[in-house]
Amino acid sequence: MMGILSSKWFLIILAIVLIAIVLIFTGKKSVRAEVSIESPREDVWNVLTDVSTIKEWNKVLIPIEGEIKTGNTIKYEFYQEEEDSKPAVTSAKVKQFIPLELINQTGGIPGIITFNHSYILTQKENMTTVSIYEKYTGIMVNFWNPTPVKNAYERLLISLKERVIELRKN
Repeated sequence: MMGILSSKWFLIILAIVLIAIVLIFTGKKSVRAEVSIESPREDVWNVLTDVSTIKEWNKVLIPIEGEIKTGNTIKYEFYQEEEDSKPAVTSAKVKQFIPLELINQTGGIPGIITFNHSYILTQKENMTTVSIYEKYTGIMVNFWNPTPVKNAYERLLISLKERVIELRKN
């Protein structure tokens, strides 16, 4: 038994396992983007959840398969970059769908990189605030910069605001 414990291969494997465990538990980052829209929450919600017209205004996170409903899995095309980018296709499971308030979705590869993504709508008088909050965990998070994702979500929210304002004018 002592021979195994002092073996250089055992020590190397033990070191790799310990490093992996540390990376899993330290891999945590998040992004937040927010926009305020002078419009009732119902109008904002209707634009955000109308998948039949979403491609007209949303050039960032486009649902391509599935219905946004608690328990369902939705497949998305995610365009991180603004110009000439190819989409990353990803799936998310809808954990919570509270009309006019919240869409919460999760996905990823457990232990490697996972996401917990939420759209949160709040209203104060005639002003609706839409927040996108996304939390990441896993080994790869330690080596990943989420800033481009934050920038993409900011573009998405600006487009949402422009679409809601455009529809209110008509």
